[in-house]
Amino acid sequence: MGTSVPSESSPVPATGEGNMTVWGVVVAGGLGRRFGAEKQFLCLNGKPVHLWALEATRSVADGVVLVVPPGRERDPELQTVADRVVAGGDTRAASVRAGLRAVPPEAAIIVVHDAVRPMASTALFRAVVAAVAGGAVAAIPGVPVADTVKSVEDGVVRQTLDRSKLVRVQTPQAFVASILRQAHAVEADWTDDAAVVEAFGVEVVVVPGEDGNVKITSPGDMALLEWRLASTSPSRNLS
Repeated sequence: MGTSVPSESSPVPATGEGNMTVWGVVVAGGLGRRFGAEKQFLCLNGKPVHLWALEATRSVADGVVLVVPPGRERDPELQTVADRVVAGGDTRAASVRAGLRAVPPEAAIIVVHDAVRPMASTALFRAVVAAVAGGAVAAIPGVPVADTVKSVEDGVVRQTLDRSKLVRVQTPQAFVASILRQAHAVEADWTDDAAVVEAFGVEVVVVPGEDGNVKITSPGDMALLEWRLASTSPSRNLS
């Protein structure tokens, strides 16, 4: 599946070490129209969803940019939890570009993470960053597809896909900063940053993702995460 998975002891660029400065972009710019609320700011086990994501991102990043809905970038509380807070755009891709503009030019690696994936472990962040520090241009987590997947058109099956070659892609995703900036300069409207660099002709490697790295898309997902957290120890181990 691309590259071998770095272990927890694999070298990850430390702050200021070897010119491998790492910055994170946490995308929290959604308006929550389908969900019925700005889910990234809801409380999960006593802590806002976006704060779970920010804290995990900080495990590998020298600084973090938080991208929020327009108007919230002036929120003093949000400004205290991130190094820089900026307003997002109309699409996820536009929000990521807004975040990239706030990342200092000296950043060598950029990690992009969705705020609505609050349970991504620090080990997963280390894995994607270590893959890029080790020579990959881009690294993303992927989870094998368990179900049979079919291509359907007009309500008719056109093809049964080989699921052994398929993964469900997650964030965090790590990139060589200069390549991610160049790829996003075309302002294509992708829902996934890996797709942006793929379109730019870059090879993306895959490290194993995590089943627990749930993306909150419905109230049921919030309930599931609350239940999982209640079933574990009070002090969650992110590693």
